[in-house]
Amino acid sequence: MTNMKNEHPQNGRVVIEDGLTIYTVLALKETLLTALLKTDEVELDLSGVSEIDGAGLQLLVMIKQESLALGKVLHFTGHSPVVVALLDLSGLAGFFGDPLLMVHNPAHESK
Repeated sequence: MTNMKNEHPQNGRVVIEDGLTIYTVLALKETLLTALLKTDEVELDLSGVSEIDGAGLQLLVMIKQESLALGKVLHFTGHSPVVVALLDLSGLAGFFGDPLLMVHNPAHESK
């Protein structure tokens, strides 16, 4: 299961750690929708995402669309290398409108 810091964010920041996959998106969806309802601006830190699949990408698209529909601001930050690779492959980087910031993790290089 995906680890989330600040599962009930009062400050509007949610950090996702581990996988963003078909196995975790349902729980994440509820957390992210709650965050959007509780604050006008949400930061979704993706620096700890170690795996992402099509369901994870669909969740990111859905939460971005929901933020626009609610008139809220949603920022994706700290894009991990796997997130950047999927955004590049899908051609959706521009859709999200946030600068891509990769977090360098030297631990992955030694594997």
